[in-house]
Amino acid sequence: MFTVGVYIMTLNERYETLKKHIRDLKKVVVAFSGGVDSSLLLRVSRDVLGRKNLVAFIGNFPAFPERELDRAKRIVEEMDCIYEIVETGQLNDPDFLKNDSNRCYYCKRHMMKKAQIIANAYNLDYVIEGSNTDDLNDYRPGMKACVELGIISPFIKAGLNKTQIRKLSRMLSIPTYDKPSFSCLATRIPYGTAIKQEILKLIDVSEDYIKQLGINDVRVRYHGTIARIEVKEDEMLKILEQRKQIAEALIQYGFSHITLDLKGYQRPF
Repeated sequence: MFTVGVYIMTLNERYETLKKHIRDLKKVVVAFSGGVDSSLLLRVSRDVLGRKNLVAFIGNFPAFPERELDRAKRIVEEMDCIYEIVETGQLNDPDFLKNDSNRCYYCKRHMMKKAQIIANAYNLDYVIEGSNTDDLNDYRPGMKACVELGIISPFIKAGLNKTQIRKLSRMLSIPTYDKPSFSCLATRIPYGTAIKQEILKLIDVSEDYIKQLGINDVRVRYHGTIARIEVKEDEMLKILEQRKQIAEALIQYGFSHITLDLKGYQRPF
């Protein structure tokens, strides 16, 4: 009897595989949000392909806060990349606005179609995006849109998960290596509640206020007149210590009741 060993690639080997996958694509548009995944994808693409063979595509719509847009713009400029900021039009799509369980599919489809327009304008061959292997185990309807449109996910091809992406980002001194995960503001609205620009704005200013108090990883879930604040367990005390000023601010913005979810941060709806 004998056992057959299973070869496990090292992080460096996966990194080299990632670079090869991107190098083989030759000319790309990188769908860029300024988060951990897309920042590493952009950096590696810039290193491998050079400035003239890639464009960073930044989708702009009200569920993407201004602070995140500014951060994304700053990063692409620091990496010396050509970039385009494009209005992506989700708020004109009734399928997106009705906010059913396929919301992320409709959103991603808009984003990637606009990215493909940029690819055609610059005569670039492919659009690539930053999904990783952890996303394969989660409910990600947006990935279906990517598959349908022929969008490429190099991290999945290289077998890289989120933890490995953070490690590589730190190794390459990319400042987003420890950035908290961010999902668009529409994920704060429960399925079945129609998405409106004024709701997105209410969530945005509420989260921005709390972040200014030193609590970076926060979600303000919208339940009509009720704001349900989610933070990680180790930051709940910060919320409670500042509960009066938080409540006053969020009530001024438009909520009537302010709550703290004692379960802590949960996955988006």
